[in-house]
Amino acid sequence: MNPDVIIIGSGIGGSTMAAALAPSGRRIMILERGERLLDSPEARDAGAIFGRGHFRPKETWLDGNGRGFNPGNYYLAGGNSKFFGAVLIRYRREDFAPLRHLGGTTPGWPISYDDLEPDYQAAETLYRVRGVATEDPTEPPHSGAYPFPPIPDEPAIADLRRRLKSVGLHPSSLPLGVDIDRWLARAQTPWDAYPDTVGAKSDAESVGLAAALAHDNVTLATGCRAVRLIADAHGKITGVEVERGGRREVLSAPIVVLSAGAVQSAALLLGSADKDRPNGLANSSDQVGRNFMNHNCSAVLAVHPFRRNDSVYQKTLMINDFYLRGGEDDTPLGNVQLLGKISGPILASSSPLPGPMASWIAKRSVDFYAMSEDLPNPESRVTVEDGQIKLDWKRSNWDAHLALVSKLKSFLRRAGFPVVLSSAFDRRTPSHQCGTARMGSDRKKAVVDTTCRSFDHKNLFIVDASVLPTSAAVNPALTIAALALRAARHVTQHEFTA
Repeated sequence: MNPDVIIIGSGIGGSTMAAALAPSGRRIMILERGERLLDSPEARDAGAIFGRGHFRPKETWLDGNGRGFNPGNYYLAGGNSKFFGAVLIRYRREDFAPLRHLGGTTPGWPISYDDLEPDYQAAETLYRVRGVATEDPTEPPHSGAYPFPPIPDEPAIADLRRRLKSVGLHPSSLPLGVDIDRWLARAQTPWDAYPDTVGAKSDAESVGLAAALAHDNVTLATGCRAVRLIADAHGKITGVEVERGGRREVLSAPIVVLSAGAVQSAALLLGSADKDRPNGLANSSDQVGRNFMNHNCSAVLAVHPFRRNDSVYQKTLMINDFYLRGGEDDTPLGNVQLLGKISGPILASSSPLPGPMASWIAKRSVDFYAMSEDLPNPESRVTVEDGQIKLDWKRSNWDAHLALVSKLKSFLRRAGFPVVLSSAFDRRTPSHQCGTARMGSDRKKAVVDTTCRSFDHKNLFIVDASVLPTSAAVNPALTIAALALRAARHVTQHEFTA
C-alpha cells in the first residue's frame, strides 16, 4: 500500500515531523539509509570513539581544493543526534533579525522569534528538556516552563559556577535532553559525542521516532538510501528512487519530506537534475547547496595543576555574556558552554600530546566549547561532481571567534585557572552544518517558504538544518525540531484537508 507521506531521513527534523503527523492517521513511511545502533562495548569506550573512529562512516567528501576528507556525519536511525551533546537551546530573539557582526551582517529570518515560540515550547515538551529560563540574561521569553529542572552541577562545576560569577559573568544552566540517571546506569561516562544505546538522551530515535512509531500508520525502512527525486513537467514530486538490499525501486506519495541533513539534502536535490531542471530540483533560485554554514568552534581547556576535576559528565552550564556584545564596536562574539568531560584518550587523539601528559592535563582541566556564528555566503557551498560530494566551506567571522576565545581565556585566568589552552575544530568535525536550502519569502532568493515548503515543488517539504537562514551561535537541534512542528501543522491543516 502506498504511503501518504514519505520522509527521507530520521534525524531531528524527519523524526519530529513524523511524530507530529502520526496522530493524523495518514500512512507515513520514514526512509533511513542507516540501521538502528545496537549497544556494544565501543559505545562507551573513549579510545574506540575518538581514537579509532569506530563509529565514523567510511565515506569521503572533497574539500574546496579537491582533497578528500572523512566528514564525520553519521547514518543511523536518529541521524547525527545519536552522538549529539543533547543541548536543546532556543535561538535568541535577536538572531531572527539582521544582526551586525565583525565579519558582516546577517540577513535575518522571514519569521520572527514570536512566530516560532509556541513551537519551541512544544519541542521542549516533546524532547523532555531539562532547564531553567531565569538565569541567562539573553534568554528570550518563554510561554511556559521547561518540563524538567536542570541537570545538577557536579562539585567541580558548582565551584566553577561560583568562580565565574565572582569575575562578573552570568553562568546559566544548559537546557539539556538527558535522563542522567539512566545514562550513568549504563556507564560512568560523559554523553557529549558518545552514542546513545540505552535511550537516555532525548535524541531523534529515542523521542521523535519512538513517538511516531507508537502509531500503526507509521513505518521505518532502514538500510534504504534515497538516490534521486523524480519530478514531472509541472513540478510535482512523483517518485523517490531508493536503493536497498542492492536493488533499486521507486516509491511514491502525495507528500515528500526531505530531512537528510544540510549536506545530503542539498546533494540529493542537485543529483536529481533532469532535462527540465538541469541545475537540480527545488533550485530555480540557484540557492540549493549555497550558503553553507558550520559554526566556528574551539575547545578551551582551563587547567589548574593542583586542583583535580573529578566530574564524570561536566556539561551543565553555559556563558552568554558575549553572545550579543563584547567584540569590536560591541559586536557579538558567541556562546560558551561546557564540553563533556575530556579524558586522556580523547585529548591524546586530538593533539600531539603523549598519552601520560594528556591524561595528566585531562584530570586537571575544565573543558569548554567556544562557538561563534558563521555567516551565510553563497560561495560557501555543496556541489556534486560525478556523484562525489564536494564541500567548499568558506569560513567567515573568524576574527570574532578569535576574540571570543581570547576573552574567555582572560576571564578563566581571572577565575583561578593559571593555564588555559585552546584548539580550533577543523572541517572534519560537523559543527552544526546548515544553510544549503535556505528559508525565505522571495522565491528568487530562497529554496523554501516559511512553512518549509519548496517554492518549486508544492508537495516537497525540506525539514532539516539546510533551511536555516542563519547559523546563530547556539546548537540548532531545538530550532530544527520547532520548524518541523511548524511544517507539520501546516501539512495537517492545509494539505491533509485539501
